[in-house]
Amino acid sequence: MINEQITSPEVRLIGENGEQLGVISRAEALSMAEEKQLDLVLVSGGAKPPVCKLLDYGKYKFDAIKKEKEMKKAQKVVETKEVRLSMTIEEHDIAYRVSSAIKFLKGGDKVKVTLRMKGREQAYVAKAIEVVKEFCARVSEYGSLDKAPEHVGRNIFAVISPIKK
Repeated sequence: MINEQITSPEVRLIGENGEQLGVISRAEALSMAEEKQLDLVLVSGGAKPPVCKLLDYGKYKFDAIKKEKEMKKAQKVVETKEVRLSMTIEEHDIAYRVSSAIKFLKGGDKVKVTLRMKGREQAYVAKAIEVVKEFCARVSEYGSLDKAPEHVGRNIFAVISPIKK
């Protein structure tokens, strides 16, 4: 709340440079703000009496938005990339998927390893888990296992996250 929106009869006033000006009436605080061509901004409404500060509200708002944009820009969004395997996958195909997973991990993304079992393959869950574990071992230099291979329905899932440098 700013200026006339503040309804309390008395306020504890803080100056534009952070100095304490003491407890004064709202009208007097508003006149001081007008005199210095600043705004009276409510900082803490729950205090007795409420704490207000003299500042340029437009500049304050602009700086807050600018700071928020900088924080967003610095933030890295981690995506989850998926690598699909099968029970009968050949050596060359595994090598290709390992290189893809390493590329994703180097880029800072998580990798979800999925092995889908079809038909009679579902009877060999232990072999499927072994294939996924072998894949995870090949990329262990670039990523750590977040979630161990887990059997869910027809699929085996594992999640690998990049190693922090």
